[in-house]
Amino acid sequence: MMKKTITALAVCGVFLVTAAPAQAAPKDPVQALKAKLVPGHGVRFTETAEWSDGTDTLHAYENKGVLQFARKGLNYDLTITAWDDTEERVISTGGRTYYKGGLLAELLPKGKRWLSVKGSGAMPGVYLQVLNPAEPTTLSALLKKGKREGSKVTGTITFAALTKVSPWFAGSGLSAWAAATPISYTLTLAPSGLPTRLYSSFRAKGVDRLYSDFEGSIINVETRYTGWGGKVSIKAPSPRTVTDRYAS
Repeated sequence: MMKKTITALAVCGVFLVTAAPAQAAPKDPVQALKAKLVPGHGVRFTETAEWSDGTDTLHAYENKGVLQFARKGLNYDLTITAWDDTEERVISTGGRTYYKGGLLAELLPKGKRWLSVKGSGAMPGVYLQVLNPAEPTTLSALLKKGKREGSKVTGTITFAALTKVSPWFAGSGLSAWAAATPISYTLTLAPSGLPTRLYSSFRAKGVDRLYSDFEGSIINVETRYTGWGGKVSIKAPSPRTVTDRYAS
């Protein structure tokens, strides 16, 4: 388990049920989302990621951050906290993605805290939500492939289908795993039509050599979204603290 969590960014209960009052069906989610797509604005989220071998389930990561709508695609600022309290941060903006924390602290040149990688807007690790409902094309696909009952949409989408509609997923290392891998999901919508919660689960298949230990593992992620359309600011780290190479 420790090895699995350490390499997560190397790629680049009991419920009390009570009767609830009937609610009107949510508005058109895609149109509601498009109305919020103003550059410089975005949405905040928190999420919990779990690892399972099908028998045992372990709490792996707590993630939080903000997605910012850009003129093209998404920018983001994420903080990722592992089960052992190791913290990593990832910022994606201006066509580059910046990584900080974890093992990088020991691999970068003296005085540098951030590793800069070309490319932006893609999911930066395994223990993050693979489905990004802040993308209109992805949200539309989840609605079309799922069954909607009131405020909830449940369904399944494959890695191959997701790659076609989601830059967030297509730009990640996971898009090279088995194309037929199914992702099961439950999406909860607010009366406004905007997503408030998203649960996804998939079993890793056809993983690359870097993630060989993940083969057959199940990754579950539950994400909660708040503040749709709020103004957010994402800035790249100071150039003095950034490098694009490892220490020699």
